[in-house]
Formats: sequence, structure tokens, C-alpha cells
Amino acid sequence: MKETLERIRREALEALEQTGAAQDLDALRVKYLGKKGELTAVLKQMGRLSAEERPAMGQLANEVRAAVETALESRARKLEAAALEAKLRLEAVDVTIPGEEPVLGHKHPMYIALDEIKDIFVGMGFTVLDGTEVELAEYNFDKLNAEEGHPSRDWSDTFYFDTDSRVMLRSQTSPMQVHAMETMELPIRILAPGRVYRKDEVDATHSPMFHQVEGMAIDKGITMADLKGTLNAVMEQLFGKGTVTRFRPHHFPFTEPSCEMDVQCHKCGGAGCPTCKGEGWIEVLGAGMIHPHVLEMAGIDPEVYSGWAFGMGLERLAMRRFKIADLRLIFENDTRFLEQF
Repeated sequence: MKETLERIRREALEALEQTGAAQDLDALRVKYLGKKGELTAVLKQMGRLSAEERPAMGQLANEVRAAVETALESRARKLEAAALEAKLRLEAVDVTIPGEEPVLGHKHPMYIALDEIKDIFVGMGFTVLDGTEVELAEYNFDKLNAEEGHPSRDWSDTFYFDTDSRVMLRSQTSPMQVHAMETMELPIRILAPGRVYRKDEVDATHSPMFHQVEGMAIDKGITMADLKGTLNAVMEQLFGKGTVTRFRPHHFPFTEPSCEMDVQCHKCGGAGCPTCKGEGWIEVLGAGMIHPHVLEMAGIDPEVYSGWAFGMGLERLAMRRFKIADLRLIFENDTRFLEQF
């Protein structure tokens, strides 16, 4: 038995010294010290020894167990240290190498233009409103004086949710003006930006989803001169002093009289080019004096109060502000384009 115990100690220590993986240590622990291990099998034979031999063999068996356990723990620590060192070498960072500067984003050119517009109107005493993009046709059309049969209500122009043509994606931010008239105290000065949807074909100046900025002022003694003066002041602040504008007569159900406002094409300076479709001018907004019937439908006495309203395309303003030739560039998210701003 003594020879067997010495053999077990010798073989176990040699095997542990050569072990290079933690899982192999567990296998050796089971082989020599487990319930069915070699040392356990020898200890089960102690009963066959004489009373004189048992103490000496018991002491030797304990020494062998202690030696194997100590060797197991020592080898485990060495393997753990070696694994940690290898991991540190693999994940080592040379702190002397210059770091990589993170790429930071910035505002989209369209929202730069929107923030500038907001700042201008807030400075004039206007309140910025927000509204839902899903709207009732009652607010998108009826209360804006666009009755049944108006071309803008056709299914070929508008995105409806139901067959009754009552629930829709708003085609303009003008419904927010009606909500303001019904809920706010007079006088009213509001700015209402947001996304709108129309069935337009995509080209250099059109998109089925785009952004509008609506503005409205209602008070006693408001005139068309106030509208023109305000819009000219806004365009000069956006595009620089001396910006050339023009007002053309037009018709909108919501306003009477109505007009459209153009700014001279930034691309050709008025000579005519693809951006302005050869006209030399780019339409930026429609405007006019709020129709008396619209005021009446909102519960406002048109004999006492008057007001003006306008709706401008945010993308077209951004195009003019940053001299962008094609509206599609605004939506394509090409970093080569966006990094210019």
C-alpha cells in the first residue's frame, strides 16, 4: 500500500505540473481525490491492514492528499494568473497613441432654418404651437372654408384613413390655426410648424411628405400692410438685408384677399434655372387676410377683429437659406451633403 500511495503522489504531482488548462485540473481532481478516485480506492482498503500498520498508512495517505490538494491550488493560481496576463496583453491599450476624436453630429439644415424662424417670430411676440399629424377633415378643410368639392379634398391629392374622407394625414398645418382660434384668448399671435402630407410626385421642389410653418395674427385693426411688413422683415432676417421678394394675387379659401410670396432664386439670381423652373423666382408661402366666415366659424366677431395668416414650406426656405439646388438632398441623409452644414 505504501508503494501505491507513493505512486499516486508522484503521478499526480507530475500530471498537475504539466497541466495547461483549468478544465484539466478538474479532471485530475476527480481522478485522484474524487469519490471513485485512486486515493479513495486505496483508503477503502485500510481495513485490511493490521492495527500496527494503520496509523502509519493513514498518516501517509493524509500527506498524499494534502500534497495533491496543495499542488492543485498552486497550479490553479498559476493558470489563472497566466490567463489574466494573456487577456491583459490582448486588451492592452497604448496610452501614448493619440486618441480618435469622436464624430459629433449637428442640426440638420432644415431644422437650423426652423430654429431661426422660431427665434424671429418669438422675438415678435408669437407663441409656437404643436399639433397632431392625423387630423379631421373638418379642421383641415371645413373650418378653413374649403367645402366639399374643393380640389384639395380629392383622393388624388390627400391621404385619407377612411372611406368617408373624414380622418386624414393633415395636408397643411392650418388646422392648428383653427384650434388656436377656438381655444386661445384674443389677441392671438401663433406660429405652427410641423410635417404635412400630400400626394405630390418627388422632384427638385416637391415631396409627398414635407414641412410647413403656419403663422397667424388676430387683433383689432390688423391690415394687409401688417402682413406684408412682417413677412418682408422675416425674409430679410433669414436671407439678409436687401432680399428681393414679390407678392402676387392668389386665391385661398381661408383668406380674402389672398396672395403668394416669392423670393428671387438663389441659384440664378432671377435669370431662370432648373431650381426655379426657369422663372427666376421660388414660391415660399401663401398668405392673406383671414376670411370673415372663418373667423365667424371659430366664434370671433369679424366686425371687431381681423387677422392675417400665412403658410410657408420649410424645405424651400432651407433651400433658399443655404443655397440648396434640389429638395431631395434634404431627405436623402447623405453625410457628404449634410457635413457641409
